[in-house]
Amino acid sequence: MITPLLAWGILATGRIAGSFARGVDRSQHGRLAAVGSRSREKAERFARDFPGLHAHASYEALLADPEVQAIYIATPHPQHVEWAVRAAAAGKHVLCEKPAGLTHAEMVTMAEAARAHSVLFMEAFMYRCHPQTTKIVELVRDGLLGEIKLIQGAFGFNAPFDPQSRLWSNATAGGGILDVGCYPVSMARLLAGAAVGAPFLDPVEVTGAGQLHPETGVDVVAAATLRFPTGLVAQVAASLGLEQDNTLRVYGTDGMLRVPAPYKPSCGEVPAKFFLHRQGREEEISIVTPATLYELEADAFAAAVAEGRREVPAMTVADSLGNMATLDRWRAAIGLVYEQEKSGRRPSSQATVTSGDR
Repeated sequence: MITPLLAWGILATGRIAGSFARGVDRSQHGRLAAVGSRSREKAERFARDFPGLHAHASYEALLADPEVQAIYIATPHPQHVEWAVRAAAAGKHVLCEKPAGLTHAEMVTMAEAARAHSVLFMEAFMYRCHPQTTKIVELVRDGLLGEIKLIQGAFGFNAPFDPQSRLWSNATAGGGILDVGCYPVSMARLLAGAAVGAPFLDPVEVTGAGQLHPETGVDVVAAATLRFPTGLVAQVAASLGLEQDNTLRVYGTDGMLRVPAPYKPSCGEVPAKFFLHRQGREEEISIVTPATLYELEADAFAAAVAEGRREVPAMTVADSLGNMATLDRWRAAIGLVYEQEKSGRRPSSQATVTSGDR
């Protein structure tokens, strides 16, 4: 029996939306059906790169398209909760860019909407669908490193300061923790769980320090220490005003793993490589996959839909809830509160900032 291709609608037209759309275009189990933007010009410009893609001049029109089965939400993260809830209410499965929202409470709202309307929800951590991640989890779970004691992960880049950019803007919940710190936090929780045979583990304590920008108040550099109930400790760091090595290290009593590209592993002809250090020797482990990161993500999502699931095993709803709760605690540790949180107002989906679509 041939499973019909999952018909995707792309909500927003920024850089990340283009990357995911190209992944769907290459995927085995998905097809591009439509794109929606806040203007017809943007939608039509985006659609020109994908023959046959229908362009909608509003997000509402995209959600009303009967041909679309799944929605990929690629707006800035303050708008995720609104459009995830509306997509679920329209009967569409939801793949939402990370972070799922601003807060754990928003993630709860999205999870409840998906459950109420019997649709699948996944937070788009594409690295979770790459076989490199599967192999790392396998090595930790099988005890090859002994008892895991320490995990270190960083993700940071040096973006020029621009208060109108979504990265630096308070109105779009900019800063390093939500934009890229979510990656090492999710990886640490994943491997803390793998160490005890669980899908993930949540920390019992989160402490941190950071530097907030004097003009916009978003975090420029931030670091946190996560303590798990097993005693395992994770050190994570994020930045958008500082380039970091963006590596992962996992230390156990019998060895350690060094992963040069944990969150954006290589695909295609270039193998993804990481290194196992044991008994004074280094072993290179290579993982080859012909599929791109977003292709792997789209196919994992489509497979879950075809199987009648309400979540994708690689990144479950419970996992996303735990991740957002940890990010809340990290932000609280450095005193980062966004203006819309203080006022209780949600930012308008029509707010104008440069790179308004991710």
